[in-house]
Amino acid sequence: MSAVRVAVELQVREAGDPELEGLLAEAVAELGRRYGGTGDDYALTGPAEFLVAVVEGRPAGCIARVAVAGPDFTGVEMKRVFVDARFRGRGVARALVAGFENAARAAGAHRVRLETGTAQPEAMALYESCGYRRTTPYGQWADDPLTVCYAKAL
Repeated sequence: MSAVRVAVELQVREAGDPELEGLLAEAVAELGRRYGGTGDDYALTGPAEFLVAVVEGRPAGCIARVAVAGPDFTGVEMKRVFVDARFRGRGVARALVAGFENAARAAGAHRVRLETGTAQPEAMALYESCGYRRTTPYGQWADDPLTVCYAKAL
């Protein structure tokens, strides 16, 4: 039996917002449980724009968008995608990805890339179902055997 989908409100939040920071701390802790260590070996680079998913007045998940311009890639990078365990399986992650893509398009981006890991099969399934395709690992993840990278044209 699948979980009931919920109404998701997406809100732009600034770094330092207490609810956003709580979600980001939970995301890092989960990465630590899945991969060991601190879970936060790679900080966000550059200014990030954040969306928080709110369900029934409660913060349910978050996503960050970072602009990338370089010789190998120009577009946006999807970072820190996280859904609180109490809200998983209810459409929150899919709403976050759709909101991210809409905001990226509105900002003029034509490509998205992201990195996830082999210990996150749910994330890999989500990205693939949203039309993301595997690509060669890039940057600090180029030689990491636990990394899976994806890209999508908008």
